[in-house]
Amino acid sequence: MKPDLNRVASEYFPNAATEFENRLILNWYPHRILSRLGRVSSILELGLGHGVTAPIFDAACDRLVIVEGASKVIDLFRARTPEFRGEIVPSYFEDFVPNERFDAIVMGFVLEHVDSPEDVLRLYRSYLKPGGRLYVAVPNAKSLNRRLGLELGMIKDIYELNANDRAQGHQRQYCRATLTRAVTEAGYWVSYEEGIYLKPLPLSVLRGLPNSDQNFQAMLRVGIEFPDLCVGLLMELQIPDDTKP
Repeated sequence: MKPDLNRVASEYFPNAATEFENRLILNWYPHRILSRLGRVSSILELGLGHGVTAPIFDAACDRLVIVEGASKVIDLFRARTPEFRGEIVPSYFEDFVPNERFDAIVMGFVLEHVDSPEDVLRLYRSYLKPGGRLYVAVPNAKSLNRRLGLELGMIKDIYELNANDRAQGHQRQYCRATLTRAVTEAGYWVSYEEGIYLKPLPLSVLRGLPNSDQNFQAMLRVGIEFPDLCVGLLMELQIPDDTKP
């Protein structure tokens, strides 16, 4: 039996505990993808999440298709974004079968949620156009703040799921090495990678600093070059020429 994704939908509603940093990251990484991708004909995105990334990708392509398995998340997005012109397909990622291929596929913070990320990665290879690119973003288990938490005894293992992870329906933690292994074994090669959000201190401290908005933007910019220490990892993937989907 498939899980009911609506049970974790509250984390994607306004005022959730994780909302501030989620929106910080979600307003950042799509533009980083588009700086690599440019304008394309079609994009397939897995998951609506907080509804932040969809309008950004929608403005950068002629056709945006989004697959989302939580009906409450879809209803909330449609109510808040009536001008959205893309297509939303209610479906589990594993069950979705398009009748077209896409220039780019975005899996932004979804691989940590699904039962079998390896199967999802392999499945979506066949949904890319020749020369297309797939982008994955995931939380980083070995971020600077988690490394400090481990040193201070706040977590027992670097890959341990905390309360926020469980509330959001996370099933695993990735680091740069484990993500690289997963995508390589699924038949991709990593054509580019960078870090998302270098966080040196707890959020409660960071928000109390002078010029906090400028500081957060600086942490996003500096983090690009330090993926091993960032809160999130972003990878651009392609299919080798000698490998057929």
